[in-house]
Amino acid sequence: MPAQRPKGFALLAAALSTRKSATMLAFGFSSGLPFALLIGTLTAWLGEAKINLATIGVLSWIGLSYSFKFLWSPLVDRLKLPLLERLGRRKSWIALCQAILVAALAGLAANNPATGIGTFAIFAVIGALASATQDIAVDAWRIDVADERTPVELLSAVYQFGYRIASIVGGAIALFMAARMPWPTVYLFMGGLVALMVLVTLQAPDTPRPDAEVLHKELAEPGALKPGARAVALAIVGVSWAWAIFTIGHFMVSMLTTAPGTKQPSVADFTKEFGPWIIFAAVLVPLIVSAMINWLRSRHRYVLTQADARHSTGRTAVNHLYVSLVAPLGELSGRLGWGVLIVLGLILTYTLCYNIWSAFAFPFYLDFLHYSKDQVAFASKVFGIIMTMIGISIGGYLFLKIGRIKTILIGAILPVFGNFVYADLAEGGPHIDAVAHFLRLNVLAGSLGVDDRMVRLLMAVSMENISTGIAGAAFVAYISGIVSKRFTAVQYALLSSLTFLIGSLGRGIAGEAFDTYGYATVFRWTAAAGAFAVLFVILEGLRVAHERRAADTAPTVDQVIAQAAR
Repeated sequence: MPAQRPKGFALLAAALSTRKSATMLAFGFSSGLPFALLIGTLTAWLGEAKINLATIGVLSWIGLSYSFKFLWSPLVDRLKLPLLERLGRRKSWIALCQAILVAALAGLAANNPATGIGTFAIFAVIGALASATQDIAVDAWRIDVADERTPVELLSAVYQFGYRIASIVGGAIALFMAARMPWPTVYLFMGGLVALMVLVTLQAPDTPRPDAEVLHKELAEPGALKPGARAVALAIVGVSWAWAIFTIGHFMVSMLTTAPGTKQPSVADFTKEFGPWIIFAAVLVPLIVSAMINWLRSRHRYVLTQADARHSTGRTAVNHLYVSLVAPLGELSGRLGWGVLIVLGLILTYTLCYNIWSAFAFPFYLDFLHYSKDQVAFASKVFGIIMTMIGISIGGYLFLKIGRIKTILIGAILPVFGNFVYADLAEGGPHIDAVAHFLRLNVLAGSLGVDDRMVRLLMAVSMENISTGIAGAAFVAYISGIVSKRFTAVQYALLSSLTFLIGSLGRGIAGEAFDTYGYATVFRWTAAAGAFAVLFVILEGLRVAHERRAADTAPTVDQVIAQAAR
């Protein structure tokens, strides 16, 4: 019987009861803090420095580090770091990333974005890469050290607990501090907190490296693709990913290094010209290659006819990359057939509605609506996180009560309405006020000393965070149900990473659109983008229903035997 997962203070008590779970709490905090500081809070600093929204949108592309992190996950898994390896296979990487994060946060504190956005952006990129790499090592550590006393379910829950604490510290507390001291001081303080996590890392348990033979076994068996064919497939996928990353990086550099007074490159033009090709290179090319591999194997072409026992350093590296970049999609496309296009379409568009504009939340609250840092800190990072947790709980309940597809559909529809609420907020909140008066929320809030203006913000945050909480719970459960047990970690990392791709690219054009057309108009556009997710969920529902009907009508083993005996 699976261990019951504790909640609330019971979860915290469980986290502190063993060395592994206490360490997991700290690692969750260490993962969540840089994400909050670099992907969210940093935009508040940039908005206060009067950086235009188009530039903020481009700089938010550092979030693509989390989309592409599986590309270098084989290095984190297998490469022994000189001098640091003695710390442990996972601890060495975690400690290195934490040290780089301390340096990156100090670098941000030492630079003024208003006068040197290029240098400032370099430190932000370094920090995001270190944060994404730390996530790879922490996720692997969690799976490695799990045992009967501290199962992976408990460690995952403790990790989320630490991550949420970090979201409050890196969001609400950082904004609270920034209202009373300069931003550089805030980021130096946060860097000090990451430095404290290094001390935890040094005391953490770790596991020995496994025998490398395990990796080669399946790829060396008869029926597996030949090493040369694997290398060609990997080269095609690798070149496609490399081109996509270089194209995005090159534009970011040109955008952020434009001389003052000189016209910046157009984000809208870049997204229109290169966006579809980036999606093609990052998603469709690997999918086509994977389908071709399945086709070759089904026809016994370019496959091993006998076991291949040859090993080399180069082949080991190629095998690691192949297992990370090609094999997971190959298994998925082989299992789902043409249905994989629906699944990938759903994954790419499901969070599109709210991911596109999330990087502009702080500039919207602080610079456009002119709420104070304390008000935004409470509404967004304290009240908002509570609403998100309520949404996650509702999503889990709906999953059990009405099933997977219906819950996913609700999760796709609700954020659309959340964007319309934000469009109303951008226009003064007349409809929000009408609902508040009808429900007498303004009277309740007034008795607590909260004015109508704050009620508008809290109602908008409630709608947005509850709906995205439901969507998030449904989406995580959906991906968890799609992945194969043979490729659980790699496939989950790959599919979940794809959710950042279109949203991150869309933020660049959204920033320019906010500057040009205003917040209300763009909120309605992003709401319309949610229709794509709704469409793909409906198609996925039809696909699943078709599979069930086919399974119900398929003959059983006994029926096949009886038919053959006639």
